[in-house]
Amino acid sequence: MIETDFEKLLDEVRACTLCADFLPLGPRPVFQMAPGSRILIAGQAPGKKVHETGIPFNDPSGERLRDWMGVSRTEFYNPDLMAILPMGFCYPGTGKGGDLPPRPECAEAWRTRLLGELKDIRLTLVIGQYAQGWHLKGRQDRTLTDTVQNWRVFAGEDIIPLPHPSPRNIRWLKQNTWFEAEVLPVVKERVQSILRS
Repeated sequence: MIETDFEKLLDEVRACTLCADFLPLGPRPVFQMAPGSRILIAGQAPGKKVHETGIPFNDPSGERLRDWMGVSRTEFYNPDLMAILPMGFCYPGTGKGGDLPPRPECAEAWRTRLLGELKDIRLTLVIGQYAQGWHLKGRQDRTLTDTVQNWRVFAGEDIIPLPHPSPRNIRWLKQNTWFEAEVLPVVKERVQSILRS
């Protein structure tokens, strides 16, 4: 079987070693996508558990994100439905406050090319400050909380900014009850509408 240009690009990304010298567990790009993906999940970078399994959001953060979206594991891991492209494809290691930021080389080398292959995206969920910095192109507010609270500004562009669904953000979720009351119903409705179409 002849490999398509799309498949060649994915093979290139999976073989990437750009950041190898900085990655404590070595390179293992974790992402999913297909040319017909309809929903883009733009996250930060894989955690250690995701690195070990090679499955994106295969951790408590993923469970919470799937709940936020109202989708099953089967729907979530169907690349014809969901593209999952973090800002960094490999586990960056851990610092004092949790996982380190995504390595910048990854987005610089691959993000524009990969996004250019996604022609049918109808909704982009932008998770965390690094993804918001890229996808909102400087239009985000001073804080992540303000950006998420002002999600309606981006709704016309089919973008919804979200906090990270990490268990570390339990306190944020408790302090910002408007998120569950106002934003999540819209996320679920939009996702279900796209999946039904």
